Amino acid sequence: MKGFLPRTLHPALQILLLLGFMVLGFCVAYAVIFAWGMGGFGLSMGQLLSVMQQPTTSPQGWGVLMMIQGVALGVALGGGALALASALGYRWADYFSPRRLGAGWWLLAAAALIIVILPLMSIIIAWNAGAHFPGFLHGFEVWARGSEDRAAVLTKFLTQFNSASRLAVGVVVIALVPAVAEELVFRGVIQQNLVRWFSPQVGVWLGAAIFSAIHMQFFGFVPRFVLGLVLGYLYLWSGNILVSMAAHFTQNAFQLLLLYATQRGLFGWDFDPDSNTALPLSLVVPSALLSAGLLYLLHQRLTAPTPPTQMLTIGSDGVRQTVE
Repeated sequence: MKGFLPRTLHPALQILLLLGFMVLGFCVAYAVIFAWGMGGFGLSMGQLLSVMQQPTTSPQGWGVLMMIQGVALGVALGGGALALASALGYRWADYFSPRRLGAGWWLLAAAALIIVILPLMSIIIAWNAGAHFPGFLHGFEVWARGSEDRAAVLTKFLTQFNSASRLAVGVVVIALVPAVAEELVFRGVIQQNLVRWFSPQVGVWLGAAIFSAIHMQFFGFVPRFVLGLVLGYLYLWSGNILVSMAAHFTQNAFQLLLLYATQRGLFGWDFDPDSNTALPLSLVVPSALLSAGLLYLLHQRLTAPTPPTQMLTIGSDGVRQTVE
């Protein structure tokens, strides 16, 4: 596959080009959004803008916001990353997954790790949510908390699943699309180029910091940074973007399923995805031990050398094995 950019392009330039492709992607995404809003929802330009500004007061607000989020993330982020790989002349699989998926259990183990680590993460979430900035940044702290409170209201609005069809849309838009698009950008392009530019460790840690910072949630920076580290190492060890995508999707989808079950009264207890309460140590300690064990197992298995491919050929003296 031929591209119009050299594959030897410096990692910093590749990251800058990614930003450029993402800007173009946002332009395309908003053209799609306005066309979909007017054609699919039957809204005029003015009505669509009004719904976008005050979605909670419109009967079509939930659907419009879901459409905007899905298209914007999918086209701008995911499309931008794919466009960069194509511009460099790579097949997408070669650029984002230089190592073939060794076995299906890689994906299952990555998903299991994310579920097992959740109680441990609750401790980090609670600590970060209660953090305070120095006195001279008090004004910024007030603004940041207010901003996150407003975002939480919008999140609560989007995660009101009063039907199975709404849940299905939520799983696609809130779980699947971000898992694919964000992994292509943050692990597939940014981390990969930071690893080339500096070193594997610096690339993973700096990539995780960028991943967390870009979400603009200051009182959730540390837990998202830790999640970025987990996803980053899964990608580094496996060399396959599907592994970190599976973990990222599980992180999002598992919480949506818990929330839906709570809203339907299936468990008899409340689940709040924005809760900052730490779980009891009786859950946190086993979570820490199991997470450490799974991380060790994944590191050992994913970084193990891939055995050479063997092919059987038949010669004059019978069956012999040749190695490729």
